[in-house]
Amino acid sequence: MRHQVCIIGGGPSGLLLSLLLRRAGVDAVVLERRSRDYVLSRIRAGVLEQGLCDILRQAGVGTRMDREGFVHDGTIITAHGTTVHIDFKKLTGKSVMIYGQTEVTHDLYDELDRIGAPIFHEAEDVAIHDADTDAPYVTFSHQGQTRRVDCDYIAGCDGFHGVSRRSIPESVRREFEHVYPFGWLGILAHTPPVADELVYSGHERGFALCSMRNANLSRHYLQVPLTDKVEDWSDEAFWAELKRRLPPHLAEILVTGPSIEKSIAPLRSFISEPMSWGRIYLAGDAAHIVPPTGAKGLNLAASDVWYLSRALIAQFAGDGQLLQDYSATALARVWKASRFSWSMTRMLHEFPAEGEFLARMQAAEVDYLAHSEAAQTALAENYVGLPY
Repeated sequence: MRHQVCIIGGGPSGLLLSLLLRRAGVDAVVLERRSRDYVLSRIRAGVLEQGLCDILRQAGVGTRMDREGFVHDGTIITAHGTTVHIDFKKLTGKSVMIYGQTEVTHDLYDELDRIGAPIFHEAEDVAIHDADTDAPYVTFSHQGQTRRVDCDYIAGCDGFHGVSRRSIPESVRREFEHVYPFGWLGILAHTPPVADELVYSGHERGFALCSMRNANLSRHYLQVPLTDKVEDWSDEAFWAELKRRLPPHLAEILVTGPSIEKSIAPLRSFISEPMSWGRIYLAGDAAHIVPPTGAKGLNLAASDVWYLSRALIAQFAGDGQLLQDYSATALARVWKASRFSWSMTRMLHEFPAEGEFLARMQAAEVDYLAHSEAAQTALAENYVGLPY
């Protein structure tokens, strides 16, 4: 088979790229290693930058988001005895949307189904060939048959463990990584959120985050050692520890209940350069990973997709400059967003091995944030999303 663009990876970034290209008349096919049910079962982030919301509306899949999502005009940061409300709307004129990644994926699937876009699920043994020529192709196994996609360009949206980044020669790739000495234990529960906005809490026992999916579905997180296992944490133990890490006025009103999902995720910062080689162009987790503290994972993938879709559309229209500049353009925003996620993580988590000096510096940072509108504006600008 032949398509102009072969997209490897059928998560939200790959699906969004396919839809944006098809809206512009560019023929794309998506290869996804997992089943559709598996993709839709993944529990992921739910904070959407205004830029991503605008892209979804432009792509024609923003109606349900606007109807069911929750607009947040700010967030609460509390640590070392100081609490500060960051008013996004006042400081930047922008907001964020609380709308689960699973719901975004549902909406993208529905629209791609409606327009008849080709998606191959359970595509196994995906391999990229001749990417450094003007005739690349991709092979994969599907339903017991070996298939081949001839294409002009390959978009690697297949995540950290996918084949796309590894298809760029090691002599070309430079990888930068920082692994944090802890993870996040997260639970999903049918309970109302503890506050109308997200609560980021730094505490001497470790970081905590109170998030939400809707008015009756909450997502909460605790910083835990990498040695902890999910089975070490009963629901009762989780709620008790969360209450310890919240300010008393929030701990008193926290509604608890049985978890419907529980998992531990390690934290890392990772960036691979360049984000293109030959006819391969990386987007999302295939090129970079950020700690979830700044809510940048899906949003950063979306900005990659925005740059890449525009570049590919322009390329097929006869202007190749955007595609030539894609890696440098995307990486400039990737590094800035990664800096923000890193700085939020450093400010609010416990790093026992670094001693009392870091704890005092964190307290000074939060105190400065509480009393400086300039500092609050800088945080708000990064949280709602830097411009594309």
